[in-house]
Amino acid sequence: MAELVGPRLYSCCNCRNHVALHDDVISKAFQGRNGRAFLFSHAMNITVGPKEDRQLMTGLHTVADVSCCDCHEVLGWKYERAYEQTQKYKEGKFVLEKSKIVKEDW
Repeated sequence: MAELVGPRLYSCCNCRNHVALHDDVISKAFQGRNGRAFLFSHAMNITVGPKEDRQLMTGLHTVADVSCCDCHEVLGWKYERAYEQTQKYKEGKFVLEKSKIVKEDW
């Protein structure tokens, strides 16, 4: 009998707290502060820091850093506002850096 496989998860690289579901990956072609990053529609077990305006590769955005709620490792950021019309799809989405997350239960 085949074993039931749960959802594929991403966890904090530091403490293994579950932070995102593979099913919520929108794009793997994003750039973080430290290399490649993924865009997620949702994230969990995180805390969202204060909003700030940042000039990113795709223009000016209002973002907030997101951290693991257990160990407080900064994992990426949340897009709060995009000023350019072509970037509006990012609003409310999360960028998690590939170097800060690990695959869990794959």
